[in-house]
Amino acid sequence: MKLVTAQEMKEIDKLATEKYGVPSLLLMDAAAKVVADEVNAILGDCLVEKGKDKDDDAMDAQFCASSVGDRQRGRVVVLCGGGNNGGDGFGAARWLYSYGVRVKVFLIGTTLEKISGDAACELAMLKAAGLAVTEVTKEEDWFTVELAIERATVVVDAILGTGFAGELRPAAQRACQLINQLGQHVVAVDVPTGVNVDDGSASKDAVRAELTVTMALPKPGFLLHPAKKHCGSVMVANIGMPGKLLAEYPSQKYHVTAAMVQRLLPLRAEDAHKGDAGRVVICAGSPGYTGAAALCGNAAVKTGAGLVSLLTPLASREVLSLKLTEVMVHGLLERMPGVLGSAAASDVLARANKADVLAIGPGLGLSDSTQQTVRDILSKVEVPVVIDADAITALKDNTQLLSQMTVPKVLTPHAGEMARLTGLSAEEINRNKINIARQYAMEWQAVVVLKGAPTVVACPDGTVYVNSTGTKALATGGSGDVLTGIIAGLAAQGISLAEAAICGVYLHGLAGSMACEDVGLAADEISDYLSDARETVKAEAACVCSGSKNMLK
Repeated sequence: MKLVTAQEMKEIDKLATEKYGVPSLLLMDAAAKVVADEVNAILGDCLVEKGKDKDDDAMDAQFCASSVGDRQRGRVVVLCGGGNNGGDGFGAARWLYSYGVRVKVFLIGTTLEKISGDAACELAMLKAAGLAVTEVTKEEDWFTVELAIERATVVVDAILGTGFAGELRPAAQRACQLINQLGQHVVAVDVPTGVNVDDGSASKDAVRAELTVTMALPKPGFLLHPAKKHCGSVMVANIGMPGKLLAEYPSQKYHVTAAMVQRLLPLRAEDAHKGDAGRVVICAGSPGYTGAAALCGNAAVKTGAGLVSLLTPLASREVLSLKLTEVMVHGLLERMPGVLGSAAASDVLARANKADVLAIGPGLGLSDSTQQTVRDILSKVEVPVVIDADAITALKDNTQLLSQMTVPKVLTPHAGEMARLTGLSAEEINRNKINIARQYAMEWQAVVVLKGAPTVVACPDGTVYVNSTGTKALATGGSGDVLTGIIAGLAAQGISLAEAAICGVYLHGLAGSMACEDVGLAADEISDYLSDARETVKAEAACVCSGSKNMLK
């Protein structure tokens, strides 16, 4: 699924009107109706008996009411701003009123005479329907807002939309505070007020929504922290935007879904043998860090690679031979116990260049000699390579080697490792994950798997994929070593490194969630659920094809 920035969505809106002849007011009213329908669905479980509420008559002075038989729907407060997001709110209020819902509408941060464009048309239709809009300009108006929110079943946030960046102005900030303090069910129109849809940043008092109804296409910020926790569930609404326009719009950012992964995963023929399923060579595991090598090798096997060989310092060979039953373990010559030298590079290259993919780095060691050996291997390898952990550290101050390599390569850094490679801080990287991953993927001509919540996969052509699976339980030692084995195992089976990275991060996150949702996950458990994760991908992809509601996970 494509992801679009605020500016890109603005361009799509303009093209829909100018090139495809779809009136912008029609799109706005379609958006308003989707919001109203979602609110109405929430209210379906919140019907209130007439006469049961002592203050019902008093509150009718605050809420425009319409009865439904001898029952009345729950109350809804719609908070609108002065732009198009407010226009969506005016339209949603009118639709809700037509459904028999008691609605109160407030205008935040501006006055009625300043409303213009399509929002003014929606405002006019709202007034014609018999609903008043209360301007919030005086202190006593805020008491009315507070009372209304406190009494409401659902609060609709239509104050600020996708154009927001920076800090909230006082009126919007105060409204957000009231929503967060008093709101029961909060539905945000397009984006919660105070959230930046491009980079995922959020103001201190940004609205915390239960549901965000976003229009046409999802925005990258919804998948990034801290914005993700403000958005709640995200519904991507079909508002009648031309399908051809959405299909052809040249976004380079994508949300990884089960359907995408299902299309990319390698298939195995009924008459396949182990040689057909791919050969993986892994160079990993110095003494004291053999667990990293074992996790990586086991993951490659569980992902479906036909033959997996582990090349490890001679001092680690016996331990790893005992840990791994299905992996062929070979000892490499050492300069001293656990430390590789130039002879090891020749051995690794001889074996790796006969395989389909090389994975290098997990637990390999940080001695100067081992690090130089890693660089020697990378400069001469002739097959696709997955570069992780200690092999990433070997590239510190040597990233020019990446652009000199002629084979496809994947780097799998977490924010700290990426900081060592780029000179940026880990905080800077986490604040701007998508753009930084994209920049260096293009500069290094490598696939960059920037690990975290969420993991971002950036490709040399500038395309970026934001993963949608995972759990906080994956914050455990060895999780990254498993991911390296998964990517290598998939790549060996005939798909590209970029495809293997996209599928790998999705399956890794999904298997981790299936193994443990909260805390207490042991990294080796991830591999145990990989087969189940693939079956779940098939089922979820089929569910999407059957036309279920389009929710962003």
